[in-house]
Parts: sequence; structure tokens; C-alpha cells
Amino acid sequence: MIELHGLTKTYGRGAKTTTALSDLNLSIQKGEIYGVIGHSGAGKSTLIRCINLLERPTEGEVWVDGINLTELGKTGLQQQRRKIGMIFQHFNLLSSATVYDNVAFPLKLVNTPKEAIDRKVKEMLTLVGLENHSSKYPAQLSGGQKQRVGIARALASDPNVLLCDEATSALDPQTTNSILKLLLDINEKYNLTIVLITHEMHVIQSICDKVAVIHQGGIVEQGPVTEVFLKPQHAITRDFMMRDQEAGLALEETALANSNVNMQAGTASKLVKISFLGNKTYEAILSRTVRKTGVDFAILQGTISTIKQVPYGQLTVRFEGEPGAIDRTISELTSEGLDVEVLR
Repeated sequence: MIELHGLTKTYGRGAKTTTALSDLNLSIQKGEIYGVIGHSGAGKSTLIRCINLLERPTEGEVWVDGINLTELGKTGLQQQRRKIGMIFQHFNLLSSATVYDNVAFPLKLVNTPKEAIDRKVKEMLTLVGLENHSSKYPAQLSGGQKQRVGIARALASDPNVLLCDEATSALDPQTTNSILKLLLDINEKYNLTIVLITHEMHVIQSICDKVAVIHQGGIVEQGPVTEVFLKPQHAITRDFMMRDQEAGLALEETALANSNVNMQAGTASKLVKISFLGNKTYEAILSRTVRKTGVDFAILQGTISTIKQVPYGQLTVRFEGEPGAIDRTISELTSEGLDVEVLR
């Protein structure tokens, strides 16, 4: 659906050259919600603006729906951009136009018949829950309502791709969640490919299928959110995880500090972190396994959450017993499809 090959973007010349993107490669499948996360200055906004060529790459190719946008002339590029909607952090609405006219604006630009405009605007405003606000002006709307207008406008041209440039960064947490739910509903209803850039792990965790971590203009880690979230490989990814899970990490540190409290003298032990994903989160796998192997265990810390409506859990557990029985327990849990990391 979207293929970025060797994407490089530089600004300036000579000694004043700044590299925003460097030989970046990315593949996004149709119907995916693909998140790109990175710190400020990492190249996120440049990347998303290169997808519709609002920023033209210095080198590399941008393919959307099998068409190389970087080879198109002005007219061809304008035609293809109509298939790529975009919403922005600060909404970019026309302040002097009503909600209705803001949504109608891209349709008027291409001389869409009035009846078709009216039908589409009403459809889009109903979709985003603003059918009773069509005559209002942006100044009369809340931040969440303004972003809903932006979404309706972006979808009015029936795009195949929706680009979201920090679309929730200016919103409070409750409004952010409502906008994320709306984007998820739109993705499921229209099988719309959504590319979403953010600096918040919560946004990625809530609705994205896959994620790419960008740092200093390059992708340092990418894959399904469940894999990247539960097993971060790069230091930048782990940094995002630490920021997002400070409370959980504090509990884990406490668990490590108290890992030998109340342990029977002379008993072998291992401290492990067990990760569950999907329906296994709610199965009695741990209790079944220890009954089978004969080891004792103490749960020192645990959490259950979701990644795009998929449950996952993590337990910090101390196993006690014969060394061989503890090893068999770990092997049994691994064979059940759980991820087991020995901490100590």
C-alpha cells in the first residue's frame, strides 16, 4: 500500500546541511493502522509529510497504491493527493468558514456538484458525531470537535490513506481517547490505511497494529505493536517504555529488592518475569504448571492491560524448590507460548 525506499531528506547546503531523514525504508499494508513514534526532532513530521510529498524527498521513492509519487508531475501529484487525507495537530481549519464549509472545502476545489457536496458533508458530519454543528464556526467548538471537523474534511474526498500528524497532541486525555476510538471505528468501517505519528506510547498501544520507532532520521525498530511493546530491542524504544510505565517499573524494582523476603532457608529460587498475550492472559497456566512440577511460587508484582483491545499481562514471580523442578517449570511455561525472562 505504502512503500518508502531509501528516503532521505536534507535541508540547507554545504556546512549548513541538516539531515532530517536518512536512507529510510518502510512498508505499510492496506488497512493497517501504522504508528510512527519518536522524540521531538527525530524526523516524524518530515516523514509523514514526505508520504504525500508536502515535503519532497532529497533522495528515494514514495510508492502509494502502486504509484511512484516522486515521478509524478504537478497535475498527476494533485490527483493522487486527493486519495490521501491528512489531519493536523492544530486542526488547520478555516476560521471564517462554518463547519459545513470546512468539510465541503476540498470538494469545492475539484468542482464537485452541489448536491454531491451536500450529501457527502452530511454523511461525514454524521460519521464524526457533529451533524448538529454544521452552522457553527471553529471558534465555537472544543478542541475535540475541531479535530472531528478535520477528520470529516480529510475523509470527504474518499481517500485510501489517512495521515495523522500528532493528531491528539493538543487534546486532553479523555478527548484523546474519544478521537482514537473514532479513528479505530473509521479504520474498521472503511478498511482505511492510517499512518499516525506521535510521541505517546499510549496512542500506539491503543489503536495501532504496527509501529516504527524513529531516531535521528532513521527507523531503529519496527514490527507488530505487541512484539515491540513487550520486547523492546533498541535503547530508544526502551526509553519510551520506561516513560510510559514508570509506575510499573517502580513496582518491579520493589519486587526485585524484596525477592528473597520470607524465602525458606536452603531453598533454591529463581526470579522471573512472565509475559502473557491474548486469551492466555486469563488462563490458569501458571497454577496448572506448578502443580505439575511441584515448585512453590510467590507473585511479587503483576499488571494486566491491553494493546489495541488485545489483553496482555506481566507477572514478576519467585519460584522456589528443586533446581531441576524450577527449570522444568520455566520450560513448561515457555512451551505454553508464554515469554519467560529470568531476572535473577
